Amino acid sequence: MDPGEDGRNTKRLGNVADSEYGIPRRCPCGGRIRDEVRVKEEYDTLPGKRFFTCINYEADGCHYRQPWVIGVQEEIESLRRRVEKAEQVIKLVPNLNKHIDTVEAEVNRLSLAVDNLTAEIYSLTVQVATLEKI
Repeated sequence: MDPGEDGRNTKRLGNVADSEYGIPRRCPCGGRIRDEVRVKEEYDTLPGKRFFTCINYEADGCHYRQPWVIGVQEEIESLRRRVEKAEQVIKLVPNLNKHIDTVEAEVNRLSLAVDNLTAEIYSLTVQVATLEKI
């Protein structure tokens, strides 16, 4: 048995486990996920219950069949966390704008200082050249 192969299989299984969160996009078998509504059966206590189901679904544990409400609830929780993170970033924008203004003012001040120093260096260079002629 190749140890590297075992690691690849473990990674693949981890990806499959992670993909079960929220609304599934694809089944691990590669099959498309469809929105299924259970029809009323003779002993059905939950007629009309909805599922996200692989189009190749068999009750062998290799295909998705996730209750619709769980997938949607997990997806909403994920979206809520993303919105909360975005709100935190948005709250930082005014502070960042103030910081940008402060940095721009400092850059302008330093640019003037560089211009003044350049003028002084030119003046000193002219003075040295004049003294060398004498």
